[in-house]
Order: sequence, then structure tokens, then C-alpha cells
Amino acid sequence: MTLSTLELCQSAPMIPVIVINDLAEAVPLAEALVDGGIKVLEVTLRTPVALDAIREIIASVPGAVVGAGTLKSAQDVSDCVAAGCAFGVSPGAPAGLMEAVAAEHFPFLPGCNSPTEAMSLADAGHEVLKFFPASAAGGVPMLKAMSAPLPDIKFCPTGGVSLDNAKDYLALPNVVTVGGSWVVPGAQVMDGDWDAIRDLARETAIALGNR
Repeated sequence: MTLSTLELCQSAPMIPVIVINDLAEAVPLAEALVDGGIKVLEVTLRTPVALDAIREIIASVPGAVVGAGTLKSAQDVSDCVAAGCAFGVSPGAPAGLMEAVAAEHFPFLPGCNSPTEAMSLADAGHEVLKFFPASAAGGVPMLKAMSAPLPDIKFCPTGGVSLDNAKDYLALPNVVTVGGSWVVPGAQVMDGDWDAIRDLARETAIALGNR
């Protein structure tokens, strides 16, 4: 069953922003996150192996809900749909990208950081928006200010979000989940320290409420 963007976000205590540099890291990293209670995974299209990593995780890690991040073009949308992605995420919402998303009926979190952008994307039918870069764009105070005039627009703040401040975001009525990279620290990934990543995922899932 295909989940909507809102359903995906509501099921996730947080969505890790994952960069895969070595294809051999993909499956054990995903297994560690899922074992720790983080099951909705965003693999960013920032490296040449990203799409292959997505395919391998989908094929080999039961329970993982795998999407792609940093989509910037219509070709990215086509590639991600072909790879079997459950959802996509972008830092912005350029016209060509959004046209491709609409054509594919692809569950998607488009990026925005202003009321006008949020209203336009909500009018186009998007249930959840990526608020990016969250910290630089005003963080919790900005989202709190937008919640009163725009109560029906939901957000996933990403950028400067950590375990220390994630609860502050999640306490807002217009935030359904958060995005961050603290559960996939580069040093542990490079060292293949999957136990440490599993522990970080478990700590996060417990702290934020494993859904």
C-alpha cells in the first residue's frame, strides 16, 4: 500500500538525511537504523551511488521505507520513481520539478521557508512541506508564527535540527516530523560502526516517540 506524504511523516519520529558515499555502506547502515527504530529513510541524491544504494536497501532491508532527498529536476523524479522510492524530498520547489512530481503522483516534500511559498505549495495539494534551512530561516519561532494564520499547513523542518532541539520543533502544532543527520554521523559511517548508529537511532526513537 502506498502511503501519503502525511502518513509517512506521521509514522516517523524523525527522517534521517543520509549521504551514501560507498555502496557497501548502504544495507548495513539502513539495517542499523531500522533495528534502532528509525524506519523512514531519506537517501540524498548527492553521490553517484545514491540510486543504487536506494535499490539495494529496498531489496534487502525489510521494514525500511526508503525515499530520496535533494531532488532538483524532472529527471531526478523519473529516476527515483523507477528505483522504487516511497517518497521524495527537495530543498526547494522549482516549476519543472513540481510538474514532474504532479505527473508521477509522487509523494513529495517540497522545500520552502516563507508563508507565500507555503501557501502556494499547499494550494497545489502538498500535505507536508520541508521547512529548509530551518535554523537559518527562523527555526521554532518562525514556524510558531506561521501556525496561527496557516494552521492547516504541516512541516518537516530540516537544517540545524538536532536531538537537543527536535522536541521543541515537534511540540509545535504544525510540525509532524523533523529531518536531521545526527543519527548518521560521518565518522561512524566511515568506520562501519553500525552498533553506534543503532544506539543513536534507538536513543532518538525513544526520546522523540517511536511511532
